[in-house]
Amino acid sequence: MADLVNKVAVVTGGRRGIGRAIAEILAQRGADVMIGDCTEDPGIGTANEIAAATGRRVFAECVDVANAESAKHFIERAVADLGRVDILVNNAGITRDNLLIRIGEEDWDSVLNVNLKGAFNCCKAVARQMMKQRFGRIVNITSVVGLAGNAGQSNYSASKAGLIGLTKSLAKELGSRNITVNAVAPGYVTTALTDVLQQEYKEMAIKMTPLGRAGTPEDIARAVAFLVSEDAAFITGQILSVDGGFVMQ
Repeated sequence: MADLVNKVAVVTGGRRGIGRAIAEILAQRGADVMIGDCTEDPGIGTANEIAAATGRRVFAECVDVANAESAKHFIERAVADLGRVDILVNNAGITRDNLLIRIGEEDWDSVLNVNLKGAFNCCKAVARQMMKQRFGRIVNITSVVGLAGNAGQSNYSASKAGLIGLTKSLAKELGSRNITVNAVAPGYVTTALTDVLQQEYKEMAIKMTPLGRAGTPEDIARAVAFLVSEDAAFITGQILSVDGGFVMQ
């Protein structure tokens, strides 16, 4: 399938895990991709591997999505290197889990700044170009805990719930310019972010999932690929739970 030929995608948090899987599937379907990450290595190795496997142009650029100027520069680099931006996937995210009475102000602020403000910064940075070209696909990676909450994750849950509100509001603002804005809400997915969880919690999460297994980054990536495709051209403002049924429990 090559339904994204001549499209340019930007994926934050694209160096590994869900972000890498998203970047891979978008490139496999024909898109050129800019990966962003805030580490010293923003994903140059990842970008080179995906480019070699798909034959697409894939670049990596360091970005601190919580910083508005950095997010703006990141989008500008994508336009300079790849010509335009058609697809934005806000995947960058962090956790600082703890019970409410033990969450420090810094841990609250850092999670909200990256997960929620970061998506706002990137949406704002790309919106004008998408409006001008009268085409755009924005997908925000939220979480089932943004829909259902989770003890010990009040900061993370709040940031992901905020993404849902941002998604619906931007869908209304940008729809007249043929820009769709949707969100994918993963359940328990095996990534480096979840590897640090206690084994007891991992087992409980799988037990609470009707399909009886953890999700994979590829499960999430396929949902994103659908939402940015022409098959989803009349879908906007929606939150697609990709969780094996977890949120029903």
